[in-house]
Amino acid sequence: MGFDAEDARGRAVGHSGATTPTRDRWLLVYAAGAVVFVAMLETSIVNVALPAIRDDLGGDPATTQWTVLAYLLPVVALVLPAGRWLDRVGKRAALVASVGGFAVASTAAGLAPGVGFLVAARVAQGACAAVMFALMPVLATVAVRPEARGRAMSVLATLGPLGAVAGPPLGGLLLGVVGWRPVFFAVVPVAVGIVLVGLLAMPDDGPLRAPDRRWLAEAALTALGLGVLLVALTRTAEAGPEWLLLVLPAVVVLGVWWRLPASRPVLALLRVPGVRAGHVAVLLLALGFAVMQFLLPFHLVDVVDVSTEVTGLTMLAFAAGMGLAGPVGGVLADRWGAGRTGALGAVVVTVGLLLVQPLPSGWEPLDVAWRLAVAGVGMGLYGGPVQAMVMTAAPHGLTATTGGTVQLARNLGFALGPAVATAAWAADGYSVTGMRGALAAGVLAAALGALALVRHGRRAGRAGPAGTARTQPASAPGQTATR
Repeated sequence: MGFDAEDARGRAVGHSGATTPTRDRWLLVYAAGAVVFVAMLETSIVNVALPAIRDDLGGDPATTQWTVLAYLLPVVALVLPAGRWLDRVGKRAALVASVGGFAVASTAAGLAPGVGFLVAARVAQGACAAVMFALMPVLATVAVRPEARGRAMSVLATLGPLGAVAGPPLGGLLLGVVGWRPVFFAVVPVAVGIVLVGLLAMPDDGPLRAPDRRWLAEAALTALGLGVLLVALTRTAEAGPEWLLLVLPAVVVLGVWWRLPASRPVLALLRVPGVRAGHVAVLLLALGFAVMQFLLPFHLVDVVDVSTEVTGLTMLAFAAGMGLAGPVGGVLADRWGAGRTGALGAVVVTVGLLLVQPLPSGWEPLDVAWRLAVAGVGMGLYGGPVQAMVMTAAPHGLTATTGGTVQLARNLGFALGPAVATAAWAADGYSVTGMRGALAAGVLAAALGALALVRHGRRAGRAGPAGTARTQPASAPGQTATR
């Protein structure tokens, strides 16, 4: 089977490790977008319910906080092994199992009689979400023709962040009307609808298969290393830079995995130019965004002296810009090229963050909001096209692994951002000057991500007559790369 390449403008042509569809199945794309929306919603919706959960189920604040971390840990730790497993099993069966399991776990969380049961249900939710995150880019890839892939990926790239943004207000609304338990029940009808769409719109492409022992060993190592890394970064943002010492054992564990034969397909994947550039950009732009998202509420509340409600509305400007620009980014990617559009969006994100960075004390919320909207427009232009570029470059047999590694890069960027912000801010005694320095670090990260995409685009433009954006990728194990 051939591979997807890009023409001289960076547009997808050919195959990307899956049968190229002859018609577009947009219902499946929107179902995949709904899955990402729901999975991201669950990362943030519970935050506003923590006090009510503590009062109802008992437990101290530190114990209750595990309700949040119990979901995030498996999402980060299992998304890479989930992608590796998904490349070997039927996608329809995986969709039904993961989304159905997510619905069951959500129901169990809503019925939890105690904090321990709730934390266990949240772990199950997160494990299912890890599979969902790795699977959804694959579904969007195989649902549409290559010339519509940018628009399909923009659906996912737009709905995912909107789910994260919608979590707190939706959770607050449900909490005020019916209590904390429906916060978990609310996603169940959506999950059931997605399962029905999958059963009706997807062909039966094979059963689920139990992972072998080598996969389990690989999953255990990567999950342990990434889990410890997430705890280190999360606690750094919450408690101080001394928690960064936990990064050392995480690096040791991941180094052991790096030396195993099981890591070779993933490492070969990351050497494919289009894949490598996309991962670098995803990681660094997520980091830059997370630095800004972490610091600006402190500035608005403590320096500008506005309410938390006004702060929330100000921060929504980013989501508004992203929501408006997301569909435009998809159209541009399909007409002008995914690589070019992604690079343009990354540059606009960097400009938006640079406009925010000075943070003079005289700024009003509106002064911050329009600058955030600029960054949001850039993120909308960038997200879907870069995902399309990476999935287009994915070697045959590793599309789900690619979906998993992209999500892992994004998750690590989101976790690194607050840790970097805390370390830089603390270095200057948590002053306004230190906050500006931390924001400058976020701007630098975004600029380096944009540079990676621009350099990749220039190299692709210098390729042969076909203008392919990448070299011949490594095949999946046991397969021969052919064109």
